Amino acid sequence: MSDEATPPPAKKSGVPDASPGSDPRVVFESAFFKKLEDACFHKAEQSGEVVLTVRFAKNYVSLPFRGIKREFKIADDSPDGQMLEQVTKALKYVKGLRVGDPLPKEILTREASWQLSDRHLKIAYQRVSVQLVNWLTGDQDVVTDPDELLQLADDPQIKKAVNRAFGEAAEQLGLGRDHKEEVIHHVETLARELAYIEALRDRFRRVRKMEENIQALRRLYGRERSVLEIADQVARLGERAVADFTSAFLEVDAQTGEILSVLRNLDSQIAYIRDTRDDIYAKLMAWDDVLAEWDKVELKISPDKPDLLRRAYQFLAPRYMLVKEWVLMTRLQMDSGTAGVSQIGQKDGKPKKPNNVMRW
Repeated sequence: MSDEATPPPAKKSGVPDASPGSDPRVVFESAFFKKLEDACFHKAEQSGEVVLTVRFAKNYVSLPFRGIKREFKIADDSPDGQMLEQVTKALKYVKGLRVGDPLPKEILTREASWQLSDRHLKIAYQRVSVQLVNWLTGDQDVVTDPDELLQLADDPQIKKAVNRAFGEAAEQLGLGRDHKEEVIHHVETLARELAYIEALRDRFRRVRKMEENIQALRRLYGRERSVLEIADQVARLGERAVADFTSAFLEVDAQTGEILSVLRNLDSQIAYIRDTRDDIYAKLMAWDDVLAEWDKVELKISPDKPDLLRRAYQFLAPRYMLVKEWVLMTRLQMDSGTAGVSQIGQKDGKPKKPNNVMRW
C-alpha cells in the first residue's frame, strides 16, 4: 500500500460513454468494493502497476491488486478475480475506471471505444479507393497527403476510375464484375478500420510538433550550458519517440499497401490493423498531459523553460532511453542511493525523494 500525493483520475476520465446496461461494467461481489468511496482503478504513475486508489481520511492511498486479493481471499478464477483481470486489461485503453463504469470495447469486441470523425473516414476511404485505381492503372505515384486525398474525392475522373476499379477488383477476387457491390462493402469495411489509423496519425502530429519545439528551445539555450545539457538529452529522446511512432505508421501502410491481397484476407488484415491501432493509441494516451503543456509553449527564453524540459525528460526517459543507457543510469543512481530517479529531476538538480511505501 503506498501513499499517493495526488488523487486518482477524475471520474469517467478516459472512459467511453455507454447507456446503462448496454455494455459489461466494472462490478464486484465482495462487500469491500461496495463500501469504497471516491475509489478509482488506474496505473501508478511511476511504476505503471495497476492499483485501486481510495480516499483515506484526507489522503489518497493506493492498494495493489495482489494485496487486495490476499487480504480478501479473492481467487484468480473467482468472479471478482476475473473482474480485476478485466480491469487490468482495460487500463491499457482508458486512464481510469470506477465501479459501475463500462469496460472498453477493445477488450470485449476488439472495436475501438473512441469515436471517429467524418473527415478521417473520408480520408481512409479515399486512400483505399486510390490504391485500387493505382492497382488498375499500374500508377506508382502514391498519394498520402490527407488534404490532397480529400480533393481527389470530388474529381469526376477519379470517381469514374474508382468505379471501374471496383468492377475489375470484383473480377480478380472471383466475384464477377456484376458483384462490385461486394467489393465496395469490403472497401468500406477496410476504410473504417484504417480511419482509426488516420485519426491517430493526426494526433501524432502533436508529438512531432513537440519534438520540433524541443529542438527550437535547444537552439535558444545554446549558450547556457546547464540548460543545454538537459535540452540535449530531451531532444535525443524526442527524436527516438518520433522515429518510434513513424515506424509504426510506415509498417501499417506497408502491410495494407497491396490492396488486392488485403481484400482477399480482410479478416486477418482487420485483426492486424486493430492490434496496431490499440498499440499506437495506448502509447499516445500516455502523452496527453505532456502534450497539453507543449501545445501552448512560447519559444522564448524564460524562467519556466528549464522545468518544462525536466518534466519532458522525466516522461521520455523511461519510455525511450535505450536499455543500456537506462541500466547504466539506474546503477549509478543505486550507487548514490537514488535508484530510479534522474539527477535532473529537481529544479535544484537534486534527485527526488522516493514516495513512502507501506507493505500491504
